[in-house]
Amino acid sequence: MHITVIGSGYVGTTVSACFAEMGHTVTAIDIDQGIVDTLNGGEAPISEPGLDELIAKHAGGRFTASTSYDAVPETDITFLAIGTPSNADGSIDLAGLEAAAKATGEALAQKSNRHLVVIKSTVTPPSIRAVLEPAIRSGSNDNAAIDIATNPEFLREGTAVSDFQDPDKLVVGTDSEWATDRLTAVYEPLLDSEMPIVDTDPETAAMIKYANNAFLASKISLINDLGNICKEFGLDAYEVADAIGLDDRISEQFLRSGVGWGGSCFPKDVNALIAAAKSEGYEPAMLEAAVTVNDRQPDRLVAALQEHVDLEGARIAVLGLAFKPDTDDIRNSRAIPVIDALQAGGADIVAYDPVAAEQMADRFPDIEYAETAAEALTGADGVAVVTDWEEFSELDEEFNTMSTPVVVDGRRCIERRDGIVYEGLTW
Repeated sequence: MHITVIGSGYVGTTVSACFAEMGHTVTAIDIDQGIVDTLNGGEAPISEPGLDELIAKHAGGRFTASTSYDAVPETDITFLAIGTPSNADGSIDLAGLEAAAKATGEALAQKSNRHLVVIKSTVTPPSIRAVLEPAIRSGSNDNAAIDIATNPEFLREGTAVSDFQDPDKLVVGTDSEWATDRLTAVYEPLLDSEMPIVDTDPETAAMIKYANNAFLASKISLINDLGNICKEFGLDAYEVADAIGLDDRISEQFLRSGVGWGGSCFPKDVNALIAAAKSEGYEPAMLEAAVTVNDRQPDRLVAALQEHVDLEGARIAVLGLAFKPDTDDIRNSRAIPVIDALQAGGADIVAYDPVAAEQMADRFPDIEYAETAAEALTGADGVAVVTDWEEFSELDEEFNTMSTPVVVDGRRCIERRDGIVYEGLTW
């Protein structure tokens, strides 16, 4: 098929490249000329394992990018993959997506052949009928040839390409058999007899994405709460987690306690679901508790450091700035509140991350950034480990160069040994 993908951010770029790899012809559309030029030059505008290779392979062939919507009527299906950032109250900002939906409708106003517009962006269920469908319909002058569907993504940064190519499920939210068949046909190369296809309505499909992320975020907050209790009892939270993970009702995934969750999805989606529920008069107490537990974990890390180091004037190394390894994304990174708290305590900070230092420098231009972990540790009075990059697990003799080898490990990636003062966050 010939596919248009509106929006070339994290989701849009990933699905565009993966669709091209599947054999589809893809036109990516973005308002940023710089991003379009980068894509047409065979490079990815984001850091994601495997993505550069796919774009380099297909750019100029099955994959092209443009700032114009002119290609939309010539294609078979259009995916809207515009970001939905958070408003101050936690609700999602639909302005960019609504504008793209209207522009897509305008491009399809004169098309006579049936066309499917798929909302790939993460949106709350009520916004589909209340905002996005009217935007598409008004833009197209109510062209009856347009069908609308939702198809949420379940991509994890750092493993997005493999997540797309080997999904746990395909969620198809449509109102017509034709739309279901068209959307399913796009993914045909990925389907096998064992992969479940969830065929439902657009609103339920949108809710599945929120429920998915809210459940996982809550699971992490719960294991962090249990880990905090284990810490108070002097017990190893990871030994406890390993045991409860053997129960198939619980499973071992997302049971690594630590400094908490961040990124572009969990915080935004949980807060959006809370805000949407409250707008309907429901108080989601458990989700609010999950956020509360998550928000206090960085403070617990800094408090653990303060038990051994007077922060005023101390040189503190922060290892890891991206919200998770294998990405340069610092959105809602736990390093941000950690750095804020360290600065409030009067510490001088030297930070290191393999790929995210430049992004964090825009947020904290007044701290020092090291070229290597070893450089960050040299002369430091303490270190806070915030992101579990694999290279950090290999550190050993580097801790001997610290002024005082105090290690507070927020991800359990440093091996406890003689010669360092080691504090785990929840163990």
